[in-house]
Amino acid sequence: MPITKSAKKSLKVSLKKREMNRAQEVELGKMLKKASSSNINEVISKIDKAAKNHLISKNKAARLKSRFMKKFGTPARQRKTAVVAGGPKATKSPQVQSSKSKPQNDNVKSKIKTIPKDKAKK
Repeated sequence: MPITKSAKKSLKVSLKKREMNRAQEVELGKMLKKASSSNINEVISKIDKAAKNHLISKNKAARLKSRFMKKFGTPARQRKTAVVAGGPKATKSPQVQSSKSKPQNDNVKSKIKTIPKDKAKK
């Protein structure tokens, strides 16, 4: 049993976290067992939330999502956007260099100070 005040608080906090994690694990397990093509969005959402809260690793989450996508197909929201778009996306226009990017070579040459030969030899 904890003796110090901080140890007591730590025990209390860890028990609450354990209870919440356990509830989320049980809920995730139920969702995985009841997965179907009609509720694939909810299942994928639960998997993402579990990975975000470190209940499962991100690799396991990706693996589960991949298997469900293969079994049930892509989620409905992605299918709708692909149909509405009406084909492949348009190509992007050429990107303009931002002010944070490196200057071009001709700009660099103009900024370099030249030292006269007579001063450079001294």
